[in-house]
Amino acid sequence: MIKAFRIITLIEGFSLLVLLFIAMPLKYIWNLPQMVQVVGMAHGILFLVFVVMAFMVFYELKWSLKTFGIVMFASFIPFGYIYIDKKHLKA
Repeated sequence: MIKAFRIITLIEGFSLLVLLFIAMPLKYIWNLPQMVQVVGMAHGILFLVFVVMAFMVFYELKWSLKTFGIVMFASFIPFGYIYIDKKHLKA
């Protein structure tokens, strides 16, 4: 379960970076909103999978609510997925 969560964390984090640093500039600078629609939908689905798996890992690793809150907060920050992987998921 933890290996799968690490993978989804990295994919979800990368999708956030693509959304913020590629798709959003394409939409607002070059007036090309199509990329935001595609990447935004993919990121949304990945984020929902991330949240469900975070709850599963929360119970499996017996995280405190503080740790769970930090992981959830870090998921909203660009490059936060690296922190989650290094600090809370490395065995």
